[in-house]
Order: sequence, then C-alpha cells, then structure tokens
Amino acid sequence: MKKPFMQRIFLIFSLIFIFLGCSSDDDLRQNPYLPHLNFSVNFDLSLPEYNQLNFPGNKYVTRNYGINGIVIFNLNNDQYLAFELTDPNHVPQTCSSLTVTGTEASCSCGDGNKYTIITGQQIAGEGEYSLKPYRAQKIGGVLQISN
Repeated sequence: MKKPFMQRIFLIFSLIFIFLGCSSDDDLRQNPYLPHLNFSVNFDLSLPEYNQLNFPGNKYVTRNYGINGIVIFNLNNDQYLAFELTDPNHVPQTCSSLTVTGTEASCSCGDGNKYTIITGQQIAGEGEYSLKPYRAQKIGGVLQISN
C-alpha cells in the first residue's frame, strides 16, 4: 500500500518540476529598448526598384517601415532575411539608426556597435541583443516582410 502512495507523490512532484521548468523564454528574448510594431509589407520583385533582391548576396534598405527602417538580404533566392535598422542595444534615438555598408550595419552612437545583416549578430561594440528580425517570405514574385 505504501509503494503506490510513494509513486503518486513522486509523480506529482515530477509533474510540478516539469511544468515549472517549461517556462517561455519570450521574456529573455524580448528587447526592452525596441517597441513591438505590427506591420506587413509586400515587395513586388518584378518592379525595377526591388530588382537587386532577385540576386543572391544583394540587399535592399527602406526607411518606410519598422522603427528606423528595415534591411532585406537575399541569401540564396529561396531564403530572404529582414532586420530592423535600429541598434537593438539603445533606446531609439537619432544616432541609433543603423547605416548599412556591404553586409554590415553600424550605429553612430559612439560605442562602435556593428552587426551583420546576414545573421543579425553583433560583430563589434557592446551590448547583449542582436538585430531584431522580421519574417521574410517569398510567394511567387512577391516578397512579404512582417512581424
């Protein structure tokens, strides 16, 4: 009679431990500096303005969406990457708007922060956050960027 009781107690404690251990890491990934914006925009890749996005290794920068703009990178014609152009390690301000040169995005706030637009990871400077990614999905000849 004691054995099933002990098994039940062990099972209850195991379940409690499992449920408490399975918390979301959203709070850890949430950047306290950048506000969450809802947007969705389509880029028709047949238009001359977006022609460079038809070739792997090319990028397109627009300041019309996101906080300070977005950069879109064509990795291999099947996979596109899009990132926010605000330094993720600063409160949005004039100097935290990133400038893209080649495949690097740099901040002018004086801390030397630089990020790669291929992975979003920080490659120089100080901070704990990488670039804020946006969803990029190619449907036919249209590239949809959203968050």
